[in-house]
Amino acid sequence: MASHDGDRAAALSLQLAQAHQELRRQINEIRTGLGHRRLSDDLLLTHCLAFCAALTSHHQGEGDGLFSQLLRERPDLAGTIANLAEDHGMIASILSRVSELSDRAAESRGSVLEAIGRELDGLAAIMDSHFRYEERTISAALDEGVLDTGWSGMVFGVARGMN
Repeated sequence: MASHDGDRAAALSLQLAQAHQELRRQINEIRTGLGHRRLSDDLLLTHCLAFCAALTSHHQGEGDGLFSQLLRERPDLAGTIANLAEDHGMIASILSRVSELSDRAAESRGSVLEAIGRELDGLAAIMDSHFRYEERTISAALDEGVLDTGWSGMVFGVARGMN
């Protein structure tokens, strides 16, 4: 489905910002929960792993769909997209460490949860910088219209309650 009509195209940058805001909300909720231990350890880990899956899905949708389509339609964005893809790799590494720590958390709660908290603190900072850069650099291209080859479900899904 093409998103070249005005209303749909203009909404893409807003949908991207909303997806990013929802991911920020989720990570902040988990970080607050870890800091105050408001939830059980198991529930915190479940929320953490669900967040990691949502962020991974969002970035896969961007990398496999949105960015590929933008490169076809806007080759002038190649440098920007390379930077964004590099950030995705860095974020994926942190998510992998969080997943490994979560696996270990079943045996030794306290120190592992603290380590997860430190990873999430760093991840939140990187995500915020990445999201701001992404919104600043590709929103205009989104608002000009980009063909939706099916990528929007993964990219925007988190903002539609698919977390």
